Amino acid sequence: MSALDYQIMWSRLIAVVEEQATTLIRTAFSTSVREAGDLSAGLFDRQGRMMAQAVTGTPGHVNAMAESVGHFIDRIGAQTFRPGDVYLTNDPWMGTGHLHDFTVTTPVFRAGVHIGFFACTAHVVDIGGRGFGPDANEVYEEGLLVPIMRFADGGEVSPILLDLLRWNTRQPDQVIGDLYSLAACNEAGEKRLQAMLDEFALDDLDGLSTFILERSRAATLAAIAALPDGRHENRMRVDGYDEAVDLVVTLDIAGERLSADFTGTGPMSRFGVNVPEVYTRAYACYALKCAIAPEVPNNTGSLEPFAISAPEGCILAARRPAPVSVRHVIGHLVPDVVLGALHKALPGTVPAEGASALWNIQISARATDPESALPPAEVLMFNSGGTGARPRLDGLSATAFPSGVKTMSVEVTEQVGPIIMWRKDLRPGSGGAGQFRGGLGQVIEIEARDGYNFWFNAMFDRVDHPARGRDGGLPGAPGRVELTDGTKLRAKGRQHVPAGARLRLSLPGGGGYGAPSDRDKAAIRADLAAGYITPDQARECYGLAEDGD
Repeated sequence: MSALDYQIMWSRLIAVVEEQATTLIRTAFSTSVREAGDLSAGLFDRQGRMMAQAVTGTPGHVNAMAESVGHFIDRIGAQTFRPGDVYLTNDPWMGTGHLHDFTVTTPVFRAGVHIGFFACTAHVVDIGGRGFGPDANEVYEEGLLVPIMRFADGGEVSPILLDLLRWNTRQPDQVIGDLYSLAACNEAGEKRLQAMLDEFALDDLDGLSTFILERSRAATLAAIAALPDGRHENRMRVDGYDEAVDLVVTLDIAGERLSADFTGTGPMSRFGVNVPEVYTRAYACYALKCAIAPEVPNNTGSLEPFAISAPEGCILAARRPAPVSVRHVIGHLVPDVVLGALHKALPGTVPAEGASALWNIQISARATDPESALPPAEVLMFNSGGTGARPRLDGLSATAFPSGVKTMSVEVTEQVGPIIMWRKDLRPGSGGAGQFRGGLGQVIEIEARDGYNFWFNAMFDRVDHPARGRDGGLPGAPGRVELTDGTKLRAKGRQHVPAGARLRLSLPGGGGYGAPSDRDKAAIRADLAAGYITPDQARECYGLAEDGD
């Protein structure tokens, strides 16, 4: 095969894995997958190396999944693979960092010979235990851990596994339905791959895999070599659960070698904000690759050149059996600390800090009258604050970076549970002032429907430590959690909202970039007219005179 043939096949592979992901979205039961795209999908060679990933998906899922297929090979044993097999796990240290994510892996055969794998990951609405929240003190409290095992053996789905899931989760139909969706997603990918191999008269993926991975690795190494050598450190303090957490990274750049070491980062927490190292590596690699080699395809070849390490036992390399349910709260902040160090090597390249961590909320709606026949419901919502301003552009408002997930619509959220979304607006004045303004957060108000009250698991950050600006830009507004009557609530942990009360979430904004005095006056007036900034902010941060304006 020529390089041109392989390049054509590479383009076809992207279509294959996108259809794989689309199948999952169309068949999934959970709104987090259907509406938000909280998933990953990809093709792996028979050595377990990721060749291609779907564009749809999150870096935490994708890059962690890139490591997980190797664990499946080791645990299941290549000598036992057979057509019709489907394997799965939600082990946080073997998958994507917490129990709510299932990774499903399917071996691919051609003419009876094993040639590779399809793998995918999705977040399920419930896995038992305390539910999706940070209050547990051990992973055992957080739900049912399913080790690497067969979901289907030669085409026969395990009835024992289904029974365990049915009797240990609050929404068994959704959870089991999502597992079938994950298996179907891999099956759809395999059908398209087999058709492609027929068309190109190929018996295996070996040559194509070598072509993709070697070129991706070489391009990434060349991008690293173009950086100026040096050592750069960055520190960032974030909220944590009961006490602040210091995230520290040191970047070492020397020739084609780039390492990110998190020595100096704070210790593990007693609560579920800890991060397994696989998730830390996923988001650290993502940040570095976005800034250094954004045009290179994301696969094992382009990920391997980045050496990411954290001392075992720190909050970014949590040991078993640490609680890790909301590992994303700290994990989503990893790119900010990494990009802050890279800014010292590449000034004028990376954005200011943003809200970064999703403001996920898990709502457990229950009938106010315990004798009522009203059914209970679990509702999961993803919400985003503002991103940091960029070197030449304002930040994005209510946008998920680095996760890239979408927000569920109000209509869909109200359809899956007995809640009313009274308000979902951009939050005026929440973007940090600067030559380029930080993105805005949102204001969201939620109330239970008649006959219900609800408990919610808060998992929010940037409340005590807002996103910092860069190069003279001001910080974004901190977040707030409260009832609409002014009652202040905690940013993390399980809390009650009584019937008739409304929960208000004020999401944080992103930091500004450059001195506010350098912002174009027309842009300030446009922001004021649109309600993006307040009159006080226009006057005090930007110096906009009131006369005539």
